[in-house]
Amino acid sequence: MTLLHRLAPLAIAALLTACATTTLPPAPTAEPAALPAPTPAVDTAPATEAAAPVALRAMGADLLEDSLRPGEKVDLDAPDANADLWARVRKGFQLQDLDDDWVRKAEAWYSARPDYVERMTTRGSRYLFHIVDEVEKRGMPTELALLPFIESAFVTHAVSSAKATGMWQFMPATGRDFDLKQNIFRDDRRDVLASTRAALDYLGRLHKMFGDWHLALAAYNWGQGNVQKAIVRNQRLGRPTDYASLKLPDETRYYVPKLQAVKNIVLAPDRFALSLPPVANHPYFLSVKIERDLDVALAAELAGLTLETFQQFNPQMNKPVILAAATPQVLLPYEQASAFAENLARHPGPLATWTAWVVPKTMSPAEAARRTGMAEAALRELNRIPPKMLVKAGSTLLVPRAEHVRDDVSERLADTASLNLAPDAPPLRRISVKAGKSDTVAGIAARYKVKAEQVAQWNNVGRSARFKPGQAVVVYTAFKPTTVAKASASTRSSTKAKASARAAKAPAARTLAKERGGKGRNVVASAAP
Repeated sequence: MTLLHRLAPLAIAALLTACATTTLPPAPTAEPAALPAPTPAVDTAPATEAAAPVALRAMGADLLEDSLRPGEKVDLDAPDANADLWARVRKGFQLQDLDDDWVRKAEAWYSARPDYVERMTTRGSRYLFHIVDEVEKRGMPTELALLPFIESAFVTHAVSSAKATGMWQFMPATGRDFDLKQNIFRDDRRDVLASTRAALDYLGRLHKMFGDWHLALAAYNWGQGNVQKAIVRNQRLGRPTDYASLKLPDETRYYVPKLQAVKNIVLAPDRFALSLPPVANHPYFLSVKIERDLDVALAAELAGLTLETFQQFNPQMNKPVILAAATPQVLLPYEQASAFAENLARHPGPLATWTAWVVPKTMSPAEAARRTGMAEAALRELNRIPPKMLVKAGSTLLVPRAEHVRDDVSERLADTASLNLAPDAPPLRRISVKAGKSDTVAGIAARYKVKAEQVAQWNNVGRSARFKPGQAVVVYTAFKPTTVAKASASTRSSTKAKASARAAKAPAARTLAKERGGKGRNVVASAAP
């Protein structure tokens, strides 16, 4: 019997989110059609002469070595490998149980959704062995291996309304604190290995800080500073400082009970009329090293997987290329790993058709497209450049890789690449104008070269409206008013003389003043909102 028959099948087409605040972004699209190759100056690392190594070595009919565990052989026929991983999880439970209305509420929610629980646990079965292994290495409670069930339902691309991302739901700043790179090429918050390492590092730090796993979990959800403040508040009031006694927002109050409910389901699924997919006690995926940049689509093809399936194990890539300097390995289901390594070693053509180009000066996307041999629309789409924006000098763009380019993207660029944009027009300023006797929406629009619909919208009036004399009219324009400082008493006479001279030299300004309806027409500018 094969590994895929022993383990729960992939439920890729039925990915759901953990809660209403979590959304799934669109799956990355396949790379664009081949385009003329550019000859940009690329920040690269020298290519090695050796071909990409086969990281998995055949060690018998069913024995492979995982690069995550050098020297350790994986034998699918070993008794331990076919044991029930859920039993191993149950054996490692250490947290003090909660038993309150919040737990009952969570149990009822899951019990009423057996299909959801089945999809969630089937997804989780891909990653559980690795997570349980990492938890046990650190001597942590195995309840922590269940945390992605309530964080993301094990959806590796999950994004919350607060921009927390990945299976472990890291916020951008917290992810950076734990060395999860986030740039135009990749987001390590979605990386299965990196995010698991970071999450357990973070939980370990929080447990050391609070000395209690329930408080550590509350801090993981709400933030350590907030939990510390809640503890100090209770200390001042002479109250207990345990999880159940703190004043917490409802989301955090419900957080640990949800984990308790999942724990209770794992302990006794029959009690809740639920079932858990069988999970064998050996790696579901293996890590295969790569030494050259590699197109995502080609990697999936070499592994014999669909693009969507490949991305379930390697969800961190933001672009259609894997940069070996920053992502030196790919994860693959056990049975595809060996075939991938062999096919990669034998592949005769180029491995990457994309590379990075550092923009030498601020330029329009049209100019960047010309320089790199791309269609402007393709360049914009691939690099996510909005309309009416310039690409600033020093930005990195993904562009087609010329046939003569032998070097891969350097580690420095792969780790620090960014895209910086600037408006392709002067910034607009908010102008407040006092209307004259005959000023209309259309007249103001024509005077400041903007659309009448915009003037009407800015002032909450109809397109054909007429303004009252002296009424303040708002306009957003590139016009930059002259700043006039108050003159001192000793310079007022000379200032008047200079003003007369300026008026004689500025007939256009006098004409504009006349059009505005006489004296007292003040124009006041402020920064755009």
